[in-house]
Amino acid sequence: MTDMTAIVTGAGQGFGLALTESLAARGATVIACARDSARLHAATAGLPGVIALPGDVNDPEFRAELLRAAGRLDLLVHNAGELGPSPLPTLERYPLDALRGVFETGVLAPLALTQLALPLLRASRAGTVITLSSDAAVEAYPGWGGYGAAKAALDQLAAVLAVEEPALRVYAFDPGDMRTAMHQRAFPGEDISDRPEPATVVPALLRLLDRRPESGRYRAADLSDADRPATTETTAGSPA
Repeated sequence: MTDMTAIVTGAGQGFGLALTESLAARGATVIACARDSARLHAATAGLPGVIALPGDVNDPEFRAELLRAAGRLDLLVHNAGELGPSPLPTLERYPLDALRGVFETGVLAPLALTQLALPLLRASRAGTVITLSSDAAVEAYPGWGGYGAAKAALDQLAAVLAVEEPALRVYAFDPGDMRTAMHQRAFPGEDISDRPEPATVVPALLRLLDRRPESGRYRAADLSDADRPATTETTAGSPA
């Protein structure tokens, strides 16, 4: 992995930052992007091989800038996402403008960035695309209709891309519950300290990258065992 160039979106905090730190520790060059410039630069300062590039993945010009900064590309990680309103509304009263925003960031922007990145990924000997999934993509949780629908759509895009680009590896990765700012927004006022820190989940994704099994949807909880695409069965509890 020392000769890898990666783009990680949503890298200013949470899982995206933890993954960026781990890839940098392995010697990879990482183009790390996030909307909050101050937070991104503070979080990635001093990380070897990390290029902090603040911007919004919904912006076509910024997406092109990401690819120019990379030059070459082996790994594209779609970690940036949008939760939607907090507290989470039921579908009966879900604001449609908010839902458009969830899909813009969680589905359309990843597809647009992937379209731009495909020539570079095809040129790589180990071209890989990772989309961040969630239990909410496959299970019905009250209040999670907007976010879950976007993650389900992203899962399907990953599945179809894998069929259309058989030379690449395309993984929808479900990290499970994590102690992140987004998860806290989903449960305002509740104690989520029992959720694992994102850094404890990153090793599962690194195992996926190291082993390079067939394209598919994988859960972090399964990656300590044999690599096999996850089924739609999930354990009871709140979504990731």
